[in-house]
Amino acid sequence: MISNQILQNTIEGLKGISRIDFCVLDTEGKALATTFDDSKEYESAVLSFVESPADSQVIQGCQFFKIFDEQQLEYVLLAGGESEEVYMVGKIAAFQVQSLLVAYKERFDKDNFIKNLLLDNLLLVDIYNRAKKLHIDTEVKRVIFIIETSHEKDSVALDNVRNLLGGKSKDFITAVDEKNIIVVKELSDKDGGRELEKMAKDMLDTLRDESDEEHIHIAYGTIVSDIKEVSKSYKEAKLALDVGKIFFDEKDIVAYSTLGIGRLIYQLPIPLCKMFIKEIFEGKSPDDFDEETLTTINKFFENSLNVSETSRQLYIHRNTLVYRLDKLQKSTGLDLRVFEDAITFKIALMVVKYMKYMESLEY
Repeated sequence: MISNQILQNTIEGLKGISRIDFCVLDTEGKALATTFDDSKEYESAVLSFVESPADSQVIQGCQFFKIFDEQQLEYVLLAGGESEEVYMVGKIAAFQVQSLLVAYKERFDKDNFIKNLLLDNLLLVDIYNRAKKLHIDTEVKRVIFIIETSHEKDSVALDNVRNLLGGKSKDFITAVDEKNIIVVKELSDKDGGRELEKMAKDMLDTLRDESDEEHIHIAYGTIVSDIKEVSKSYKEAKLALDVGKIFFDEKDIVAYSTLGIGRLIYQLPIPLCKMFIKEIFEGKSPDDFDEETLTTINKFFENSLNVSETSRQLYIHRNTLVYRLDKLQKSTGLDLRVFEDAITFKIALMVVKYMKYMESLEY
């Protein structure tokens, strides 16, 4: 359960204090972490020690100790030397590894609970019973952040993120797949939308500063006040991550509350989308216009259909913009100066973007 790297760091730290060599082996005599020059010479002795009833023993000039996990033998610890001092330090080292086992088991139990909670795999009664046993508060405000990077995750990467972001002991950092890291963030009563945006920005800056990740995206759901609703915030964050890739690809941080009509379009079946485009544009695609026309359309939408402000930002005369809009009306039958037509055109552009994204996933 404990990673070999953690064991190695532990015994190296103990050696640095006591100047005594240590080795942690499994019950088959395989060295998991060691400061000995050659630990293989002790393999047969470890196998004999495992079969013996003794909890500690001096063999081949070393102190041997058994480390149990709930009466199940988990590790054998070797301390280099036969003296009473080595025995005492070896007992301390064995106790340290034993404590690590307990701590990691507790974290594993919590991690397993959080994963099942996120995936909605628990009955309502089980949620509250297990939360109580694990000393997890059930009635505090929480929100889910999903962190996506360009690299697949392993346990080491997850531990690194825990070290970087695990500032609060009541926050949980876990993963349910190889690509995304999930942060279950506990909030105060005062935290709202502005605070969530700042938290996401701080996470993004920390990960970029401390890792070699370039492409990092963070999405988050809405705030929930009961532990049974955590899965709801997770589903929202996951939807925000997916929808953000389609309609907000220029953003590194996407909130579920800002998705707008994009989250409705994302749930439309592709045949219905194709039918909509065919009916409105008679088989043509609204993104087949030249670059100048598309720039004009997007800038017009950005400025809330304001002709004067759009022409100013495009550095063109107002009449030139009116001419372009008239030309667009003749080719599509939609006048972007009319609110209803503008909505239709905007939705059509988003639908086409959604269809193209879904097509790209198929290849």
